[in-house]
Amino acid sequence: MTWIKTVPFDEADEQLRRAMKAQRELYPLEYETPVHPTPDGESSGIVASHSLIPDALYHAFATFGALMSPDLPLTRRQHEMITTVVSVTNRCHY
Repeated sequence: MTWIKTVPFDEADEQLRRAMKAQRELYPLEYETPVHPTPDGESSGIVASHSLIPDALYHAFATFGALMSPDLPLTRRQHEMITTVVSVTNRCHY
């Protein structure tokens, strides 16, 4: 849950829906099922926090999608290990 205004997916305009769909399509299939699903089954708080600016949402999360490309040699397990180390180093809750 974010502490800023967000646009729920069911209230999103066409531009936001396209941005969310396009960035999701860049992720490997193994990321399709959320680890921590939201009650609406849609975007986590971190993605929803970008919902007021659809272009920013797409570009920010498309970067992650490109970095996790199935064409690259890292597995999901390795992605998770790297993000855990970075989060601990930055003292981040994510």
